[in-house]
Amino acid sequence: MKLPTILLLGVSVALASAAHAQSPDDWNRSPVHHVLLISIDGMHAVDYLNCSHGMEGINNGAPYCPHLASLGGTAINFVNASTSKPSDSFPGLMSIVTGATPRTMGVYYDVAYDRSLDPPAKTTGNGVAAGACKANATPTGTTTEYEEGIDIDQTKLNGGAPGAGLTDGGIASIDKSRLVRDPAAGCAPVWPWNFVRVNTIFGVIHAWGGYTAWSDKHPSYSSIAGPGGQPLDDYYSPEINSIVVGLPGVTTPTGIGCSSIPDPSQTGSWTDSFQNIQCYDTLKVNAILREIDGKTHNGAKAKVPTIFGMNFQAVSVGQKLIEANVATGGYTNAEGTPTASLLQEIQFVDASVGEMINELKDHGLYDSTLIVITSKHGQSPIDPHRYKAVPGKTDSGVSPATVIASLLPHSESPLNPTGIGSTEDDISLLWLADTANTPAAVDMIEENADKEGLGQIYYGASLRLNYNNPGLPPYGDPRTPDIIVTPNVGVTYTGSSAKLSEHGGFAHDDVNVVLLVEHPMFHRETVSTSVGTNQVAPTILKVLGIPTGTLQAVQMEGTPVLPEIPLNLLR
Repeated sequence: MKLPTILLLGVSVALASAAHAQSPDDWNRSPVHHVLLISIDGMHAVDYLNCSHGMEGINNGAPYCPHLASLGGTAINFVNASTSKPSDSFPGLMSIVTGATPRTMGVYYDVAYDRSLDPPAKTTGNGVAAGACKANATPTGTTTEYEEGIDIDQTKLNGGAPGAGLTDGGIASIDKSRLVRDPAAGCAPVWPWNFVRVNTIFGVIHAWGGYTAWSDKHPSYSSIAGPGGQPLDDYYSPEINSIVVGLPGVTTPTGIGCSSIPDPSQTGSWTDSFQNIQCYDTLKVNAILREIDGKTHNGAKAKVPTIFGMNFQAVSVGQKLIEANVATGGYTNAEGTPTASLLQEIQFVDASVGEMINELKDHGLYDSTLIVITSKHGQSPIDPHRYKAVPGKTDSGVSPATVIASLLPHSESPLNPTGIGSTEDDISLLWLADTANTPAAVDMIEENADKEGLGQIYYGASLRLNYNNPGLPPYGDPRTPDIIVTPNVGVTYTGSSAKLSEHGGFAHDDVNVVLLVEHPMFHRETVSTSVGTNQVAPTILKVLGIPTGTLQAVQMEGTPVLPEIPLNLLR
């Protein structure tokens, strides 16, 4: 399918959705009036199995996530659920809320590349260089960044939003001069919600008269609203990669006081500490509790959201972090037995979810709320013996981007000393300066296979099978990488010696995530059929009584609802 056809179809579906929104059915007739959507970033299906059943030597063999285990008693548990490929947070989140895969939503990574856009007017905080843009002229192409680098001040928890409180910046934290620009639209900045090519459940539900709210780790994840310029009713996004500060009046559900920094040895980022990350996540937990109470995230009177939720970062940190002179996270074996550090992160998240459940029950909302627990991504490898940082300190390892650096655009090249760098974690996404050089680039990568820990390489027909043809319209997609490299299990191209795992790739531990769909009228069921987290979006609309076809991804990719959901019980 040619890209213009895809985009044209998307426009037609958007118009159809808008027409529905003018005279919606009484979709509140469904016994489900609210959806609480939770992403426990990094949490695998096996993590849920282990914590809900208990493991020998952990917590005296008793379940160490009792609240999540209790939810499982009235939940459909999809044990073979896969997130997006690539399995980065940005496409992982957007796949959950759009029902789309990267080929359709045009989202590959929070830092990626687009051949049809021009650089920002101002260099981003992470190094995407400013450049020229001329309206309606041929684009130069640019690295795209939708993470902390587009904040006004990424060192601040509020993102530097003018006049904002200590923790509350949100969309006002985004510096529009640091956004990439579209020459076909008069060099207008591409806001996060307009970077996504298809609509989202948040946008659809809002258009149908619902109230929408979400909390996440960057102001840029306001992309969750979807295209059209309509932000969420309540969006909260304390910057996770800001400098750590004390949080007056904040105490975690497990009793850690956050008024002063609990781990003052690590203040460079919230993700550098097993304790500090819990204080950070508690900000979002408290936002959810206020929203259940019929308030905004900061306490103003509001409606209880039709759809709301948040991401947890604590488990991801517990899986990855080696905190110098403190502790090591991750797992002790390939079975997924958690270390003490990871255990405390899982217990923190479980206690937080327990607070949300109790709050729903206290307000008489539990019986009218569908709860979905999933994850944007997994983390690879679980087996602590498999991790290998490339390039390492003592070996001659190289990354694919380093091998073909001379063939990459300047903004993507490792040879650019001030740039943001290539898109490489436990995957390598490669956009070439000239797509015609793909065969030569592949040869160079193959010649260095041992040094790269090369697992599999996708290009040409093997890439087009699941992605659009790379290039420019009318026959190519400006966002599709020319080459995707997946390394051997455990190989990570960041070269970090402070981590135990990473995500982004296609390995089983990257993509197999927890997926629970819970309602008190459901009965416990385990589903082994392969499903995708992109099926969450149409399922939520179906439960609310909104036609799933209002999602552009359903029209374009045929994304089905999750199987075995007893919808008859909700009518």
